[in-house]
Amino acid sequence: MPDNSLEERGRALENQFFDKQDKQKLAAMKEKLETQTSREELRKASGMTDDAVLDKLVSLGLKANTIAALSLVPLVSVAWADGEIQENERVAILQGAQGKSLEEGTPGYELLQSWLSRKPTEELFNAWESYIKALAGQLNDEQNRVLKNQIVGFAKMVATSAGGILGFGKVSGTEEKVLAKIEAAFVR
Repeated sequence: MPDNSLEERGRALENQFFDKQDKQKLAAMKEKLETQTSREELRKASGMTDDAVLDKLVSLGLKANTIAALSLVPLVSVAWADGEIQENERVAILQGAQGKSLEEGTPGYELLQSWLSRKPTEELFNAWESYIKALAGQLNDEQNRVLKNQIVGFAKMVATSAGGILGFGKVSGTEEKVLAKIEAAFVR
């Protein structure tokens, strides 16, 4: 009888060992799948194609809705730079939001609508700026350049969307100041 008991305990221990290994393998596979899914969601939300930047953002815990909101703060700031949002600026921001998974009816879209109807406080831009400075410190020079070019490019698109006369004066002095603040956020 003692042999059977010892044999059963050995099998139970063996089963427990393999069960633990299987659970670890499953957890690793699940984590890898979640990382790939997060990367693809970030790719769609941000328009970024650089896998190294995307992987870094995923490793920092960013999600698609976070990156979408991040990219819109500078756009909203530029649009409000003159004290009011022109219709072309509003349209440009809303078009940009659609490409970032912020469709009508989503909480992010509702937040954006509130920013477009009532000028956000300077604290919102300051929070974005602090976040970007911290993020830029985590990225290498090339990754930082890619992120900066994307965000500044979208902000300039909003600034130029309001018009001007024969292509002159498309970006106002106050918009230029906001654009300079956006660019400065990426300086380490």
